[in-house]
Amino acid sequence: MKKLLVSVFKSSKKEETYLFVQRGKDLNDIPENLRAVFGTPIQVMDMLLTPEKKLAQADGAKVLEAIETHGFQLQLPPPKERELPELPEEMLRFNDPT
Repeated sequence: MKKLLVSVFKSSKKEETYLFVQRGKDLNDIPENLRAVFGTPIQVMDMLLTPEKKLAQADGAKVLEAIETHGFQLQLPPPKERELPELPEEMLRFNDPT
C-alpha cells in the first residue's frame, strides 16, 4: 500500500488513545470489544498517509500495514515515566567520595 486517505479518531474514554482507519470505513467493522473500550469515536482529522509520513508516535509504513491487515491501527498513549521519590540531600551524597 503506497498511500491512503485515513481518518483519525480519538477515544472518548481513554486519554491519548487514537484509532486510524481508511477514510469512509464503517466503524461498526471494528471489533466490538475494542469499540466498547474505546467509547464513542471523536474524529480529529483526515489525512493522506504515506509510508514516509512522520507521525507523533507511529511510523507511517507500520500504520498503513496495520490498516491493510486488520482494517485499523490503534495508537495507545506512551508509557508514563516512573517518578522517582524525592530523596534527602544526605542520601544523594551517600556515594560521593569523602
